[in-house]
Amino acid sequence: MDKQSWAEPYKIKMVELLKMTTREEREKAIEEAGFNTFLLRSEDVYIDLLTDSGVGAMSDRQWAGMMMGDESYAGSRNFYHLEQTVKDYYSYQFTVPTHQGRGAENILSQILIKDGDFVPGNMYFTTTRLHQELAGGTFVDVIIDEAHDSASTHPFKGNVDLDKLNRLVEEVGSEKIPYICIATCVNMAGGQPISISNLKEVRRWCDQHQIMLVHDMTRVAENAYFIQQREEGYQNKSVKEIVYEICSLTDAATMSSKKDAMVNIGGFLAMNDAELYERACELVVVYEGLHTYGGMAGRDMEALAIGIKESVDDAHMAARIGQVAYLGRELEKHGVPIVKPYGGHAIFLDAQAILKHVPQENFPAQALAAALYVESGVRSMERGVVSAGRNKDTGENYYPKLELVRLTIPRRVYTQAHMDVVVESVAQVMEDAESIKGLEFIYEPKMLRFFQGRFKQIS
Repeated sequence: MDKQSWAEPYKIKMVELLKMTTREEREKAIEEAGFNTFLLRSEDVYIDLLTDSGVGAMSDRQWAGMMMGDESYAGSRNFYHLEQTVKDYYSYQFTVPTHQGRGAENILSQILIKDGDFVPGNMYFTTTRLHQELAGGTFVDVIIDEAHDSASTHPFKGNVDLDKLNRLVEEVGSEKIPYICIATCVNMAGGQPISISNLKEVRRWCDQHQIMLVHDMTRVAENAYFIQQREEGYQNKSVKEIVYEICSLTDAATMSSKKDAMVNIGGFLAMNDAELYERACELVVVYEGLHTYGGMAGRDMEALAIGIKESVDDAHMAARIGQVAYLGRELEKHGVPIVKPYGGHAIFLDAQAILKHVPQENFPAQALAAALYVESGVRSMERGVVSAGRNKDTGENYYPKLELVRLTIPRRVYTQAHMDVVVESVAQVMEDAESIKGLEFIYEPKMLRFFQGRFKQIS
């Protein structure tokens, strides 16, 4: 991205006052939280970069939409507005609302996956893989090798390696692959995009083998922006046009609307197949709610429909990605090792490069995130061996090549001055890196352990 400056395409109309804490208070808070930033009280956090999920700032138009909520149990007009918006902006013909993305993942997995199936994808995501495993499937990573190299500057590290797909078919047969799951702006790879050209190749491969192509579209607008900036032939297309083209290449999609669409809660399962829609409607009634509201209130569906439209605005997306790029550039000026190219929703610190003295079995990314909070009150999150979890068959830890701390920037929330504070804090922690100790579990949940696990420092 050549342009170095960015500016918000909005003005601030309301502020939330923040609590300032001392280092002593933060040391006590992180110890009580078991060195897990997820277990900190939000009031004890100064700059919250834990996630971009459900924490964006809604626009005045979205807030106005909240006042038009139709909370009818059946047939809410807000559902029909949402359904039409999904058709217009994302191409999918049928929409099943869910409380958030993992609700959609659960329904899709239960419908499509049989015991013994294999589900390839361009790198795992925590909840997605868990739902696939609970349904009897096994996740298979088919992302290109560059995605596992934090220093690689490949412009589309979210791309699929077709040779890996071919080898999987040779090993297990196409009948054992219910669908391929393609994430746009791959979270665990550092928010890295997939190219249109690669997605078209995957589409042709799926057609050839008669396998469904499912889209994890949580950050599709950010992916579209990278295509606009990096892929030949797309410089003169709008983010809106590119988003529609991406979606039209896939058969179904799961969406956590709490990211791109800037709402506090909500998601959906979308598809083009009428039979799949009918089966999804049957299950959504069991797990979420009636098919015309799923797990959402009418007011939230209205805010979501408006948020979808705002998410594909070129000026909004340039500012969104611009702020992330600003943080990345400033960290690099201080010599901080990060995943490159910069991602769409976050900057990822290379914890193994910063904490060389902490072996991966002692959770360097978890330790680094805790140390950053103590230094400045900045909350980040681990994306490494803790998030990767354990092999369901052997019980052994997965050891991913990427051991990262994610600095996730909420949409339309923080200023450039906040980013400067983050940069100074990370630089100071890196300077004091030798004093940071590794961690070990004192409580380890069996599933999604990064949310609620507790640790202690190793002497």
